[in-house]
Amino acid sequence: MSEGSKFFDELGKLMNDAAGVADGLRREVETAVKSQMERFIADMDLVKREDFDVLREIVEQQGAEIEALRKELNLFKRKKKNS
Repeated sequence: MSEGSKFFDELGKLMNDAAGVADGLRREVETAVKSQMERFIADMDLVKREDFDVLREIVEQQGAEIEALRKELNLFKRKKKNS
């Protein structure tokens, strides 16, 4: 093997190692950023989507019940007024 060939083999190995290190570093940075974001979001005390949807459904049902009770009350008032 010639010296030029050895040089390129060593350069190739070095570049492979550098790429591996860069990939490892990228994964470490991604993990750290993800962890920080999760901590930030947890500290914000946000409502989970499922909880929001359940509460919205309850409020909609109560709105319908209130409307029905208003109609019933108005009907009762009219009957009482006419009596």
